[in-house]
Amino acid sequence: MGMAERSAAAGKIRDAEQARDELRAALKGAGITLPSLALDGVSLVGDFPRPLVDLGRCTPQLARRLAEAVGKCVT
Repeated sequence: MGMAERSAAAGKIRDAEQARDELRAALKGAGITLPSLALDGVSLVGDFPRPLVDLGRCTPQLARRLAEAVGKCVT
């Protein structure tokens, strides 16, 4: 992999980290914490990573709170 590809791959990963952090902050503002919120490690490997944000697992109660918060935003 050349330097340009490495730079592009690193940029994609940084972008995914920023998206994860933005989501974490928005959820925190709604009083919601997804304890497993992270980047999916498998999606980061290889010469051309395709980063995914993994929302992780949560309790049914938290899933309902999340659904309620999202539902309030839908118009």
